[in-house]
Amino acid sequence: MDENIVITKEDKKYMRQALNLAKKAAAKGDVPIGCVIVYEGKVIARGYNRRNADKTTLAHAEILAIKKASKVIGDWRLEDCTMYVTLEPCQMCAGAIVQARIPKVVIGCMNPKAGCAGSIINLLDMKQFNHQVQIVRGVLEEECSLLMKEFFAWLRESKKTEKS
Repeated sequence: MDENIVITKEDKKYMRQALNLAKKAAAKGDVPIGCVIVYEGKVIARGYNRRNADKTTLAHAEILAIKKASKVIGDWRLEDCTMYVTLEPCQMCAGAIVQARIPKVVIGCMNPKAGCAGSIINLLDMKQFNHQVQIVRGVLEEECSLLMKEFFAWLRESKKTEKS
C-alpha cells in the first residue's frame, strides 16, 4: 500500500457496505465480490457479482455498479465518484474504471491470480492512458479475504459432495 494514503473511517464504512453486497453474491452461489460507488458523500450505486446468476461474463460487481452510477449521474463520466470494491478489479473492470474516469478506487483485498490494480498489472495507473486512478488498498482486508477463502472452501466441498 502507498505509504502516503491513509485509510479513513469513511473508507471502512463504505467497504462494510460492499462486504454486505459480497455476502449477497455468495448466498446466491456467485463469487463474493461487492461494490459501492459514492458521490458527494452518498452511495449512488451498488453491485455484486452475478456472473453465475445472470449467465454472463459481464455481470461483475464493478460493471453493474458503474452502469447504475452512470444512470444516476446522467453521464458516463463518473469524475467525482469513489468506488469501493471488496476484491482487486480484473482487467475488464479496471478498464471500465479508467473509461468511466473514476478518480479513486478503494480495494479490500488483492487478487494475485487476476488483479489488474497492482497484482499482475496496474491498469489503473498507466501513464499511457489519459486517466489514472488513485488506489487505496487493504481496507477491511482480513474480512474481505476471509469471505473469499470461506466461499472457495465451501465451493470445493460442494463439488466433492456432488461427486460422491
